[in-house]
Formats: sequence, structure tokens, C-alpha cells
Amino acid sequence: MPSIIDTLNTIRDEFAIFSDSRDKYIFLVDLAKDLDGLSEKEKIEENRIHGCTSQAWVTCKNNGEKYFFQMDSDAMIVRGLLSLIERSFNDHTKEEILDIDGSQFLESVGLGHSISSQRTNGFSNAINKIQTELLD
Repeated sequence: MPSIIDTLNTIRDEFAIFSDSRDKYIFLVDLAKDLDGLSEKEKIEENRIHGCTSQAWVTCKNNGEKYFFQMDSDAMIVRGLLSLIERSFNDHTKEEILDIDGSQFLESVGLGHSISSQRTNGFSNAINKIQTELLD
């Protein structure tokens, strides 16, 4: 299993082939289509990511020391962004996940200037929700 940093570097390389922000958005929508998402019964207030302009949710399960997240949103771009968190954080320990600076995640994968500030804030809130729940 690659480290979170290795996965972030791989994601950065995948987005680096696109020079146009629109192409990055199209790629995010393609990623969103591959996301399993959540059932309607999991889309509850407790799982909701607050501060996101669209509706978004995250669930967390752990298997011993490793954590697994499932995420969903009613907006395809947000759903694609959330898929990056799943891909990066799933099957990692609490310590590894807490070591990641959520405010720098999008920048580290090359999307910092391609994503609107509202989506960037919502994305940071998603990572913050995950990290806060891991501390509880």
C-alpha cells in the first residue's frame, strides 16, 4: 500500500497532463462517476460535511488500525474531489491521516488554482471533519 504522500504525488501527476482547468473538471467528473457513493440511509445529518456549497457526506469505518471512508455529494465536481480523499486516506492509520495538512491537499495534487475558493473551503471542511472524528 503506497503512503498517502505517494498517492497525492500520483494524483498530481495524473492532473499534470491537463493544462486547461476545464479538462481537469472533466477528469473530476469522470472520477465522480466511479465513486460508489452512499446509500440514502447514510446521507444523514451526522455524516454531512458542513461548509460545502453542495450537499456532501462522509462515513468512516475502521478495521483494526486502518480506516476506510465512503463519500458522496449531489454535485459531480465535489463528488470527484471527494473521491481523491477516499483514494488517498483509505487503508491508512489515524496517525497517517492526521499528518496531512488539509488546507494544502488540493495544492499538493495540482488543483489549488483550478478549484473555486468555495469548493476549496468545502474540501478543507471535508478533511477537517475526517480528522476531527479520528480525534474523538
